Amino acid sequence: MGRRENLRVAAAGARRGFRTWRGERPFWAGLFTLAAGFPIIYFPYAHLNFGAIPLALSTSAGAGSLIIGVLLVVLALSLWFQQQTRVFAGITVILLALVSFPVANFGGLLIGLVSGLIGGSLACAWVPPTGDPEAQPAVNRASTPVPVGEDHGER
Repeated sequence: MGRRENLRVAAAGARRGFRTWRGERPFWAGLFTLAAGFPIIYFPYAHLNFGAIPLALSTSAGAGSLIIGVLLVVLALSLWFQQQTRVFAGITVILLALVSFPVANFGGLLIGLVSGLIGGSLACAWVPPTGDPEAQPAVNRASTPVPVGEDHGER
């Protein structure tokens, strides 16, 4: 039982470590961006068969699809490992996803397009966590109602 318990403790520690790592960066933005790059790279070079009907999506824009897909994969990795570039990377991901629509077979059959738009939006919206886990949001004093008839220190 000792070895099994050690494996369980190690797995729990690894899961906790991954959860901490994931919480300190725009993980989901990177994952969606990574998921956008692969169909954009794959579909221009794939030959699909639907029963007896071959479907070849290879076009003259295969090089453009390859460049867009590789850039999306690189931006996904930069979102994970260089969080300070998240706004630049998010805007670039959105622009590349939009460009992939006419260039890369409707943006990887719309899979890459939609995933890229979601990933880029998440990257732009992500805010780094604060150091204090129990920090309360600041109260906006301008919107606080002031009771009538009280002395407010203005003379």
